[in-house]
Amino acid sequence: MIVVTGASGFIGSCIVAKLNERNQNDLILVDEVSGDQSLNLRNKKYAKYYNKNQFLETILKDTLEKNIECIIHMGACSSTTLQDAEYFKKNNFEYTQHLAQWALKHNVRFIYASSAATYGDGSIGYKDDDETVRRCKPLNLYGESKQNFDQWALDNNLLDKMVGLKFFNVFGPNEYHKDDMRSVVAKAYKKVVDKGKISLFKSYNAEYKDGEQKRDFIYVKDAVNVVMFFVDHPNIYGIFNVGTGEACTWNDLASALFKAVKKPLYVDYIEMPDSLQKRYQYFTQADMNKLKNCGYDTPFTSLENAVADYAAYLQDEKYL
Repeated sequence: MIVVTGASGFIGSCIVAKLNERNQNDLILVDEVSGDQSLNLRNKKYAKYYNKNQFLETILKDTLEKNIECIIHMGACSSTTLQDAEYFKKNNFEYTQHLAQWALKHNVRFIYASSAATYGDGSIGYKDDDETVRRCKPLNLYGESKQNFDQWALDNNLLDKMVGLKFFNVFGPNEYHKDDMRSVVAKAYKKVVDKGKISLFKSYNAEYKDGEQKRDFIYVKDAVNVVMFFVDHPNIYGIFNVGTGEACTWNDLASALFKAVKKPLYVDYIEMPDSLQKRYQYFTQADMNKLKNCGYDTPFTSLENAVADYAAYLQDEKYL
């Protein structure tokens, strides 16, 4: 039996879809479902569902079923703008601690979501080795909560017993409920289709022209494939980047979206909020050597093909 937390969220629900596709329906799903997020679980097959607080109670009381093979912990608050440090501490850091300790006690595979947000401004690079992990300085409380757990696992010599995944800029189906935290593709799609234009932030760094800021965009289907690799290879441990290893510009992303909907490219470069200017990442690119050296050889979808595939979902707001 496999546990998936954050199961009605973006990446979590796509993981559930993939497990179902593999005829793995003996699943325990954990989350706190609200609003349209419930649509991510429509037509999914699973054995049991826990509210996240109920699940934590079963963990703390040690009353959870004993036939658990793996916990895939995707549940977290992923807001990069929320300023509630105590909430991040309880919901992201301490909750993950409790699950990890239970998994270690019962010899259960533990795979958890970290984040590329831990790398901060990128000045230390994007290698997923222990030395770099120790030096990470995130730019927001969300990144700090993820860094704090990575650091705790490292300090307690636990990274040879679990897997942490530093997701880069993931986009794709099932993110519709995320409002302002949706990817630019999701947020811009309707405006591109209806008005034929997209808005991108201007650059305030002389090294980058407007729209030439770079991100490592990874399609959610590819991100899920990486998760499945670690499900299928229980003897591989550590922290790993989950990106493509190839940074693309926001202009590249815009071009791919306009091509997908067969519209001429038109970009409106807008001012970046003052609060964001101080915390903005101009370049992210995952170092993927560690994952490749572990035997992962599935190719990643090109940005153009990924955006085209996603546009077909966005047209009718289809789900994985």
